[in-house]
Amino acid sequence: MEQKNNKKTIRSWAFFDWANSAYNLVITTTIFPTYYTLITSDKDQNTIDYVTFLGHSFVNSSLYSYALAFAFLVIAILSPILSSIADSRGNKMVFMKTFTYVGAISCCGLYYFDVDTLQASMLLFIVAAIGYSGSLVFYNSYLPEIATVDRQDAVSAKGYAYGYIGSILLQILCFVFVFFPEVFGLSGKAHASRFSFLLVGLWWIIFAQIPFRKLPKGSPNFERPKNNIMTSGFKELSKVWQQVKQMAYLKRFLYSFFFYSMGVQTVMLVATIFGEKELLLSTEKLIAVILLLQLVAIPGAMLMSFLSRKFFGNVSVLIGVLVVWIGVCISAFYVRTELQFYFLAGVVGLIMGGIQSLSRSTYSKFLPQESPDHTAFFSFYDVTEKIAIVIGMFSFGYIEEFTGSMRNSVIALALFFVVGLVFLLMLRSIEPKSIKVNPQI
Repeated sequence: MEQKNNKKTIRSWAFFDWANSAYNLVITTTIFPTYYTLITSDKDQNTIDYVTFLGHSFVNSSLYSYALAFAFLVIAILSPILSSIADSRGNKMVFMKTFTYVGAISCCGLYYFDVDTLQASMLLFIVAAIGYSGSLVFYNSYLPEIATVDRQDAVSAKGYAYGYIGSILLQILCFVFVFFPEVFGLSGKAHASRFSFLLVGLWWIIFAQIPFRKLPKGSPNFERPKNNIMTSGFKELSKVWQQVKQMAYLKRFLYSFFFYSMGVQTVMLVATIFGEKELLLSTEKLIAVILLLQLVAIPGAMLMSFLSRKFFGNVSVLIGVLVVWIGVCISAFYVRTELQFYFLAGVVGLIMGGIQSLSRSTYSKFLPQESPDHTAFFSFYDVTEKIAIVIGMFSFGYIEEFTGSMRNSVIALALFFVVGLVFLLMLRSIEPKSIKVNPQI
């Protein structure tokens, strides 16, 4: 295995974020949710927009939330099985590639999304989300293999920075197509939006070749599986949980991470639909806002890494960020104007990259650094996050359907952040000497 902190390896690893973050930005954050809302609503705030999917009627935005919740539930179930297979056969790169290609090809298929193909297209949307999330299980597990503890914050932040830069570049290209479709021979903004989905899939496949060629192909400790590979993954998760329970810092961090992930991921996934449904913002304005949000997120991730490394440590910075998230959710309930929405989006952009990057690197620091089971530990991390997203997205959609307002759903998200904050404060009360890693944590 290559020596840790190899610059070329780290750069190649970060390019996977460059490749797949285009999906996260275009498909789950900007153009797709905007396009979806546009073709499934009548733009009248006095009416409720319903769509029919698999024989059932749903509020259009609630169906969007349920679809993503289902996708994350599937990957939460699949990832332990796949991680077990990858660990036992030493070929996690194969699975990283498989999920990447499945997700990217599904994105390309969304080119045919319109009202008449709603059901098939939503299924592709779900499969694309599964492909994206599944690939991250194996991508994240490379972090402790390529970087030492003291470098993991910076390497994690570098991955997110590459992701933001790459996704912004493609977003700008899609932005040009959407605003000037006739120049490129496209029939209109709807056609340009669908063309953007095709570009995301191609971008994802092309740039993923960089990490595919450079990263280690898997664990060098190949062993033929001794147990049923369909159940051994869950046994591994149980084994990891038994270890976690003996590690006070890691256990309390995971409790906190579980609850605040319900809020973080849901806010990021529904922000565009919120702006369109509640404030009736145009496609152009929403794309511009999210693009600005991504630009702010780059220095945000770097700032959080710097503050953690030089001054406060990971946990203290995360506590401060959660306080800001709580304020964001409460403020969103009262947002009524474009300017207020823009300001709030800027704040979200500043903190969203930081909390994701620090969460990943903090978890990585708490792990036994020489353990060969990094994939199993990160599978546990990813399952925790995916279940949190399932609960967050389902809660958001259900509360909107039950109360008739997305604003009530946003307030519910604030409660998730509060619980996460409580666990972080409890974590802070434990003496740093109780763990055998960098005391700056």
